[in-house]
Amino acid sequence: MRLFSILLFCLLLLMQATLWIGKNGVNDYRQVKDEVAIQSSVNSELRKRNDEMFVEIDDLKQGLDAIEERARHELGMVKKGETFYRIIDTD
Repeated sequence: MRLFSILLFCLLLLMQATLWIGKNGVNDYRQVKDEVAIQSSVNSELRKRNDEMFVEIDDLKQGLDAIEERARHELGMVKKGETFYRIIDTD
C-alpha cells in the first residue's frame, strides 16, 4: 500500500510539472492569451480604418461634390473663373 501511495504521488508530481512547465501548459496559455489580446486590438483598429474607407467610397459614389472636394484639396484643381490663393504660414 505504501509503494502504491508513493507511485501515485510521483505521478501527481509529473502531471503537475507537465501542467506548469510542459508544452501547452499554463505558461504557453498565458503567452498565447496576451498575443490574442494584442491581435484583437490591432484588428479593432484595422476594422475602424476599413469602416472609414467604406464610408469614403460610398461618399464618392454618391455624387460629384465629394469628388470635386477631393480634387481641390489633394490635387489643387481650380474651376474656370476662380482664383486660387495660397496662404503660407511664416512659422
